[in-house]
Amino acid sequence: MKHESLEKNATLLLIFSFLVVTVGGLVQIAPLFYLQNTIESVEGMRPYTPLELAGRNVYVREGCYVCHSQMIRPFRDEVERYGHYSLAAESQFDHPFQWGSKRTGPDLARVGNKYSDDWHREHLMNPRNVVPESVMPGYAYLMNKEVKIAGFGKHLATLNLTANNGKGNMYSDEQVASAEADLQAQATGVDADAMLARYPKSQARDFDGQPAKVTEMDALIAYLQMMGTLVDFSTFKTEVEPR
Repeated sequence: MKHESLEKNATLLLIFSFLVVTVGGLVQIAPLFYLQNTIESVEGMRPYTPLELAGRNVYVREGCYVCHSQMIRPFRDEVERYGHYSLAAESQFDHPFQWGSKRTGPDLARVGNKYSDDWHREHLMNPRNVVPESVMPGYAYLMNKEVKIAGFGKHLATLNLTANNGKGNMYSDEQVASAEADLQAQATGVDADAMLARYPKSQARDFDGQPAKVTEMDALIAYLQMMGTLVDFSTFKTEVEPR
């Protein structure tokens, strides 16, 4: 039979297998980049505030995603432990997303407002002070490393280039122009009304206990306290599979 030449020739079999997988993958994946409803819009979702974005940058830089996922699978054991399973819309402003592939520590998708700022600060400085069995390294130096506020609006403008195929609808012109002031306001809680209006459900206060400066500890805690707080999951019907 004609297929015998493929079955008996490892090189040809490898080449044709690769072609089949490539074509099949493209057929499944490529259309998703052009469909407007790939990610269903969910009420409450918004882009990160400048301070939360700075915190997320710290989170990615320090490799927190290596040990902590941000994706709750739709299984009963996961939902009972962590909360409502993750929605695709929750990652629509993530570049890249932080789903993760393993958990040395717990999933963080719903960690927002679960612990106090003091708890987070202590945990990040010396994890074993609050979780004795933790193997997480300490990040005390974040208390002394200040966020670079100047020019932060350019960061938001750059992210607009990645949004909606480059159509730039992630941050408004007002949000880009106010980025530096909003970052300062959220980290201190001073004159924060305009920032809170621009970013619903955001939190403004001194997160690290050092009101005189805006540190990466401020930013990281602000990011952690936001996770899972934007969507009202009481309006969703949770359907999970046993595992």
